[in-house]
Amino acid sequence: MSVDATPPLLELRAVERTYVMGDNIVRALRGVDLIINKGESVALMGTSGSGKSTLMNILGCLDQPTKGTYLINGRPANGLSRSELADVRGKMIGFVFQSFNLLSRTSALENVEMPLMYQGVSTRERRKRAMAALQRVGLTGREDHHPSQLSGGQQQRVAIARALITNAPVIMADEPTGNLDSKTSHDVMGILQGLVAEGKTVVLVTHEADIAAYAARVVTLRDGQIIDDHTQVPVPTEAA
Repeated sequence: MSVDATPPLLELRAVERTYVMGDNIVRALRGVDLIINKGESVALMGTSGSGKSTLMNILGCLDQPTKGTYLINGRPANGLSRSELADVRGKMIGFVFQSFNLLSRTSALENVEMPLMYQGVSTRERRKRAMAALQRVGLTGREDHHPSQLSGGQQQRVAIARALITNAPVIMADEPTGNLDSKTSHDVMGILQGLVAEGKTVVLVTHEADIAAYAARVVTLRDGQIIDDHTQVPVPTEAA
């Protein structure tokens, strides 16, 4: 008796994404096939306009394909309602952005807690999990600091802790080191590599080869198509 193989964590089949901008039609993605398995670290590379951000938006359920199929754990994500997509994001995906996207008038702890507030988790449980997430990224003792009192690297650590708070299996990082210096970028990538070592799947958008070098797999896009997909030995770091 045969046993079905476990489906890929994330799978795109012939995905296209087209935008209508006035009289122009922009084909941001053109028939993309991509499989990302559990525990992989994948860097999506390409110049501006290559389609890498559009690809991440679809992988992160922030957008949907115009054509083709997107499967998460073997289940189609196409055609889900906004509330259903939000539910998938809340349970499956943690996001880290270049601009940190922290609330300026709230503490680091409160910023990290935010996703759990939307899920109706109790105050006591939120605090417990947020403290643990901040400890995981090396920010013990900074819980009450506001973003203006933190360095860029510390703010990005808060953003990573916020992405971890729901225990989502996938972390999507869009240019997470774009506003950071080289040393801080290395530290942040060390944290992301540590998450992969713990079994998380990390998908990273970058246009910098030295940042992509921290991933075990690099997918390069040009004009909405994948032109290269290769594995590599990632640059080693010590998880900060």
